[in-house]
Amino acid sequence: MTQPSAQQSSSSEASLAEDGRHVYRLYVSSASPVSSRAIVNARVFFDAHLPGKHRLEVLDIASHVEAARGDQIVASPTLIRLLPLPRRQFIGDMSNTERLRSTLGLKPLDPV
Repeated sequence: MTQPSAQQSSSSEASLAEDGRHVYRLYVSSASPVSSRAIVNARVFFDAHLPGKHRLEVLDIASHVEAARGDQIVASPTLIRLLPLPRRQFIGDMSNTERLRSTLGLKPLDPV
């Protein structure tokens, strides 16, 4: 998987924001079981909270050092909300869905 340049990334993210999608980037360490859980938990979370209205990019820190440096990643796994602004960050395995929802500024799910 190749990393898009900053200019390419900005224009593609802007076009996704125009059609109402939330854009997220999840940094993981491929050697970590916590990162494996974070990937699964993030996908389940977004499918439940933003079905069809999100884009999740998963990047291995070891393969995307410059991108991680640019996003100021200090721990793994780290989820960044790129759009809508303001940017927000969540560190952990994404298992605490209430805290994740609150940190990302998402409204609670309607009761069934």
